[in-house]
Amino acid sequence: MASTVALDLNLTALSGESRPLHEWVTTFHLASVVLDPYTNESSWVLNTATRVLDTFRGADVRVNLVVTCGPDEAKQFLGPLTEQFMVFCDPDRTFVQGLGLATLPALVFVQGNGNVAAAEGWNPAEWKLVAKQIANTTSWLAPVIPESGDPSPFHGTPALG
Repeated sequence: MASTVALDLNLTALSGESRPLHEWVTTFHLASVVLDPYTNESSWVLNTATRVLDTFRGADVRVNLVVTCGPDEAKQFLGPLTEQFMVFCDPDRTFVQGLGLATLPALVFVQGNGNVAAAEGWNPAEWKLVAKQIANTTSWLAPVIPESGDPSPFHGTPALG
């Protein structure tokens, strides 16, 4: 995993709007959960991921889901979550590759200066550390991780497919 990301890397919203990363983080950092909709592992953590992101809704961070597919597949995988969260599509996995992720799902915190913190797979202790970093940076309270109903820890799947 990279400790920084190139801010000129493009990120495309579900609507099709594509901008360089530096434009998405001009006002707020990004708190993202990166998912591969073609794997069971990403579906196993979906409820936990949205719970974690919901915790940061009022913080100075743009909560979002990044899915490694196109818009139609994202809508099919996420269903009504596309109305509740900002969603980015990364069908070529260029964002995933730019972050240096090896395993999905992942909780990723991208700061306005390009610094990155990430937890790969579903490792509650690692997700908790990233969530605490988001909370400390934004002066917010971190969510409880793990919580009753969260899945058992699992490694995840290869990030580049």
